[in-house]
Amino acid sequence: MEVKTNQFGVYTQALQNFSSRKQEPEWMLQLRLDALEKIEALELPVIERVKYNRWPLVVAPQLKAEQPALAAPIAKWVKDDPEAVRVVQTGNQTVVEQLPEHLKEKGVIFTDIFTALQTVPELVQEAYMQQAVKVDENKMTAFHTAFMTSGLFLYVPKNVVVSEPFEAIFIQNSEVTDSFMKHVLVLAETHSQFSYVEKYVTAGNEKNAANIIVEVIAKPGSKVKFSAVDQLGVQTTTYFNRRGHLEKDATIDWAIGVMNEGNVIADFDSDLVGDGSHSEFKAVSISTGSQIQGIDTRVTNYGRHSVGHILQHGVILDRATLTFNGIGHILKGGVGADAQQESRILMLSDKARGDANPILLIDENDVTAGHAASVGRVDPEQMYYLMSRGISKEEAERLVIRGFLGAVISAIPIKASRQELIDTIERKLSHDSE
Repeated sequence: MEVKTNQFGVYTQALQNFSSRKQEPEWMLQLRLDALEKIEALELPVIERVKYNRWPLVVAPQLKAEQPALAAPIAKWVKDDPEAVRVVQTGNQTVVEQLPEHLKEKGVIFTDIFTALQTVPELVQEAYMQQAVKVDENKMTAFHTAFMTSGLFLYVPKNVVVSEPFEAIFIQNSEVTDSFMKHVLVLAETHSQFSYVEKYVTAGNEKNAANIIVEVIAKPGSKVKFSAVDQLGVQTTTYFNRRGHLEKDATIDWAIGVMNEGNVIADFDSDLVGDGSHSEFKAVSISTGSQIQGIDTRVTNYGRHSVGHILQHGVILDRATLTFNGIGHILKGGVGADAQQESRILMLSDKARGDANPILLIDENDVTAGHAASVGRVDPEQMYYLMSRGISKEEAERLVIRGFLGAVISAIPIKASRQELIDTIERKLSHDSE
């Protein structure tokens, strides 16, 4: 069901039927149809030093109201916890939704995107593909807008501080052939504070495309801690777009573990629109086999005295490829802005390929900016130190790598998710991928 560049119009009726079955408001249907018309005229996003134009990413989903239920039990990925603040989705179905009454009473909303479109359409309309990610940025964003088939909406009202982390678990249903089109919209009102953790996994072995967009709207003075563990399967070709829109004095701390098995293009951005806004972005990734991963991380400083820091650490094995593009852009008017980045890659194979590309674009004088980038092997001095204390070479190498990736591990607020990331790192390093 691959979409050809001159055939998007044939999906008009199918989209209208899908929107009707989901009881979407008229504006949402119109947004889909407008995006449908724009897809073929737009180009793919540019990811420096990664050629992916032939990847099977623009593949239309089945547009069924609900996919078949998973044959595999979700207990493999979801441990029962009645106290968790949690949403679990399999394919395009929501199978678990847990939100305590005390949070509902404060006005917190944590539900699937279609329920939100029916119950609070005005909140969704305010931000959905309007502020962080725009519909017509490129072919992938327009395609996503037209064909989104599942998603999540998290809303935390003004001045509400939530101590429990919100947890979202998304299980791609690759027991069937159907593109995974997921949208996550997080809306943090003024001076709200909370943590959000998401996990992506794949059930089944069918070849599928995934197009995932996450928008985090951080209003003045809000503080969001955003963590993710990405573990989509080897047969899944993925486009990830995570974008933060930060207003005055807002903060987003990102901690992302990019641990997928298939080919991945990832676009991680923070737009520091408001004065005093602050984004700390930490990402770790491991590439194995013949996998190709291209990760673009960008911080754009619009506001005065805004701060954007990027830390990217990656490990490559076998014949795999990993590219980190770190982009810091301080626009004219961003007086006192600070843009720093560090991208480092460890090569554990002579046949692997790694690129760490720092890019600084400075359009203002009174600013602070810097970068560091390296591609190399495990530090022999660290190895010598550990081995001199009786640790085997293999175990010493593992300890060095875990320390190298530790910045993201320690930033994840849920203990089980931290352990899962550690287990995933161990599995990928031992080539014991499923």
